[in-house]
Amino acid sequence: MAYAEINKLLLQSDIEFSAAEAHGLATGLLCINQQTKSDCWLKELLPVGQTLSQQYSDLLVKFFNITHSTLTSDDYTFNLFLPDDSEPLTKRAEALQSWCRGFLFGVSLTGNSAVNNLKNGREILKDIAEFTRLDTEVDGEDNEQAFMEITEYLRAAVLLLRDELTPNDSDTVH
Repeated sequence: MAYAEINKLLLQSDIEFSAAEAHGLATGLLCINQQTKSDCWLKELLPVGQTLSQQYSDLLVKFFNITHSTLTSDDYTFNLFLPDDSEPLTKRAEALQSWCRGFLFGVSLTGNSAVNNLKNGREILKDIAEFTRLDTEVDGEDNEQAFMEITEYLRAAVLLLRDELTPNDSDTVH
């Protein structure tokens, strides 16, 4: 799914989240609880009392399910959902801020404080909170490189949180 397609769908549906922020929200919810269902995510996206057409609802559920499958996959295909590299860096930096806000919102909605008890959890959340304050009036090769490094850090940090929050077979009682 293309960023512009999801962003347009959200705008047409009068949803106040950008595609990046909606993806961050889904990622935050799923990172803490991989059993989160799309209806929980949609409930947070939609203003109270608002409904979507079946077509739009189906597309957003598909978007959520893709996010779920890439996040929970062991092949590390998860990526932040941001505008294409052909877009101006300023627009991508704004989307990155929105993604971070959405992620933090998703994590906070779970009410699960386990992430703060992880050895890396508190530090990662602190870093993500800092990224919500990035200067978005950027351009140039140095800023492009910094943007790429931040997005790769975020991708790796999310996967690390996912791994630390996902019980493995040796952690479960039989």
